[in-house]
Amino acid sequence: MNKLITVALFFVAINSYSQGQHENARLTGSFQSVTGSLDISPDSVFNNSFTTAGGEKFLCLSIMVNKSLDDVWNTIATESGLKKWIAPVVSLDLRVGGTIKTNYNEAAKIGDDGTITLGIMSYLPEEMLVLKVALNDKFAEKCRQEDKNLQEIIQVKPLGENKTMIISTMAGWGQGREWNETYNFFEKGNKWTFQELLNWFKK
Repeated sequence: MNKLITVALFFVAINSYSQGQHENARLTGSFQSVTGSLDISPDSVFNNSFTTAGGEKFLCLSIMVNKSLDDVWNTIATESGLKKWIAPVVSLDLRVGGTIKTNYNEAAKIGDDGTITLGIMSYLPEEMLVLKVALNDKFAEKCRQEDKNLQEIIQVKPLGENKTMIISTMAGWGQGREWNETYNFFEKGNKWTFQELLNWFKK
């Protein structure tokens, strides 16, 4: 179940790369504050999650890979790229209102049992991908009824030649014990997914 749900959960960032050099410097500085340096081995997943003064949670994970922005985007936002590390069966309709559909049974086809569908709420090529996360019946009924704002934004940031930061932030969490359990599940699952992505880039 972990793979079915978490592979879809990529990455959410709060700000857009289109804000330019100032924003890129801010994120770079933030990453340095966590890692201590930009010259690190790209083998770790960093948890930069936070809670606002109003109690709203943001599950934020980041990684740095020694790959170009083009390489990273083609890996996470094309059918051929997704098939290399997410699932053997993938259908991608990359547009606002489109979908990402996956199935982990290589003998299956899209639409068969086990197909996972994520809605694409928005995207900016080689910058950001926003996904609507719909909880399945493995989660508490309370959470399923309150997941209309649950989303994940994937953002990619060039940090120099052949060095790219990937940031995932999930937002739209509810409150209460059931939601805390759901948050904890995705915190572990998203970290696993990022580690799978790191493993692929190291090949």
